[in-house]
Amino acid sequence: MKLLENKVALITGASRGIGKAIAISYASQGCNIAFTDVRRDENMEQCEKELLAFGVKAIGYASNASSFEESAQLVEAVAQEFGRIDILVNNAGITRDNLLMRMQEKDWDLVMNINLKSVFNLTHACQKIMLKQKSGSIINMSSVVGVSGNAGQANYSASKAGIIGFTKSVARELGSRNIRCNAIAPGFIITEMTHKLPDEVREEWVKKIPLQRGGTPEDVANACIFLGSELSSYVSGQVINVCGAMNT
Repeated sequence: MKLLENKVALITGASRGIGKAIAISYASQGCNIAFTDVRRDENMEQCEKELLAFGVKAIGYASNASSFEESAQLVEAVAQEFGRIDILVNNAGITRDNLLMRMQEKDWDLVMNINLKSVFNLTHACQKIMLKQKSGSIINMSSVVGVSGNAGQANYSASKAGIIGFTKSVARELGSRNIRCNAIAPGFIITEMTHKLPDEVREEWVKKIPLQRGGTPEDVANACIFLGSELSSYVSGQVINVCGAMNT
């Protein structure tokens, strides 16, 4: 039997990058997938096709995770369509990097709303379903910079650190109802986002990594499989660093 056979996962920001890798890995383990992005475009449609090829149920939803109302409507629609939600992966996120003295208020607010408020929105909506089920696994995507900070990323680091505090609080609050909540803190992961960085910047990042390579989206997805499956049934309130020993 596959690790996630017949489970239902809701994954935000999953049309590409790490989110898509998580969705594909979950589908390969027999999980039915509801996934989101801000708009329905060719990326979402392509992701949907790739997921359906695994023989699972898969539907992409256009939804703004930073909106409390849209998140509630999304969760209600997913629960009606799929019958349950076993796993929530809060993956939606953006960067607006700049030195603090040059950072504008709108860049702070945008990063906080999409990276941190979205986690509250989706968890708040999903908890009602998971409480009725008396089971669930919530996986929040943090970052190594949420653990250790990084110059030029005060907004991003603060949002990802906030996710860690939220994760630990939710784990304590919902644990008695058999709902687990954990965070993953990826390090330097090779995605479209990191490909936009200059070569010298990427090389400097790799030099800081003891494993001497950037991670792949699949490295993060494998940690998500663990946290979504019964293999981690006694793991809650934890932060798993997927960073090649960048943070120790």
